[in-house]
Amino acid sequence: MKYTQINNSLFIKNRFNFNKLLQNNAIAIFQSNDEFPRSGDQNFLFKQNADLFYLSGIDQEQSILLLYPNCPNPLYKEVLFLRQTNNHIKVWEGHKYTKEQAMAVSGIKNVYWLEEFENILHSIIHYADSIYLNTNENDRYAHSVSYRDIRFIKELRDKYPLHKYERAAPLMRELRAIKSEIEVELTQNACDITKDAFLRVLRFVKPGVMEYEIEAEIIHEFIKKRATGHGYTPIIASGENANILHYNDNNQICRDGELILMDFGAEYANYNADLTRTIPVNGRFTARQKEVYNAVLHVMNESKKLMIAGAIWNSYHEQVGEIMTEELIKLKLISATDVKNQNPTYPAYKKYFMHGTSHHLGIDVHDLAGRYTPFAVGNILTCEPGIYIPEEGFGVRLENDILVTKDGNIDLMREIPINVEDIEEIMNA
Repeated sequence: MKYTQINNSLFIKNRFNFNKLLQNNAIAIFQSNDEFPRSGDQNFLFKQNADLFYLSGIDQEQSILLLYPNCPNPLYKEVLFLRQTNNHIKVWEGHKYTKEQAMAVSGIKNVYWLEEFENILHSIIHYADSIYLNTNENDRYAHSVSYRDIRFIKELRDKYPLHKYERAAPLMRELRAIKSEIEVELTQNACDITKDAFLRVLRFVKPGVMEYEIEAEIIHEFIKKRATGHGYTPIIASGENANILHYNDNNQICRDGELILMDFGAEYANYNADLTRTIPVNGRFTARQKEVYNAVLHVMNESKKLMIAGAIWNSYHEQVGEIMTEELIKLKLISATDVKNQNPTYPAYKKYFMHGTSHHLGIDVHDLAGRYTPFAVGNILTCEPGIYIPEEGFGVRLENDILVTKDGNIDLMREIPINVEDIEEIMNA
């Protein structure tokens, strides 16, 4: 890992909070993610299971976390199982956790090698009344590929069919949505690295550069600042490409007079930033570009005011839609008549702003959280309005990451330039 070691008090507290939500006399088991084949003898870069990391801080493949707070054997109240290294692994793959290092990272005192998992589990599982197992219940995810959690559930049900099985995901959804002070600090670090990358890009962009050259500048700054890399596939969309919401070919030339919509964010210690900025290739917005840009910025600033504890997800998005509708009428993109005759299930503003304004942010970029749960103190959410105008050949989106507090909210990207004048000044310095 490139990041500095996280204070293990984060993971100790996370496990304490999770255990409080368990039914009496229950076991919970969390698996690391699979290592997915890329081609030939190569795997994709390993990415840890978010829930296992949240509860242990362990960032290594083939790891298992077992929690059994009421275990009659005190040795097995919380146990970490790790892949044991050997001389072959040392030569070909390099460092793996020692037991002592895993204890320091996680705060878990009982660490065993993976080969001991089945025997230890079998020795205690019959004393438990229920077993909590994990699956990916992010409502943006469509299950189509079997993964380690799914296979383990089948194996365990085959071995122990009479146990009562419970879902761990609802408990994790409740916990992970509320960020602790350390998590906020880690997210802020990811935002600060993202800021440095954006400033680098502002000084780099000029007519004739390729989208992939901008992407290269971003990853250079990320790695230089100890980020793991991109939190998600970056979007570097010049000109008409900005009207493709998930554009990531990043292979076109950036031409004089165009805008570039850039959506990227650093991942630091598995916590993510999520930034979008739209800038002029030549360093100067045209009058129309500025008009649309400032409309999006207005919607963003007004939307941020609505992001408070207690706000209801659907009501919030409806309010943002009303603000956007006013701006689109001013821009003459829709009319009052369009609004009057609109389909309530697909309002007129959706023609130019077709996606949601916010999502939760954390270990996952689209973090596990309740879509129908009111905003709460400790939530980190994006705020990302946009206006996309294919007939005019450009689109504008702006996005910052917002922490909800008891005294309102804090923009974690408040120091990243966003006003037209600031962007033009830096690009023309």
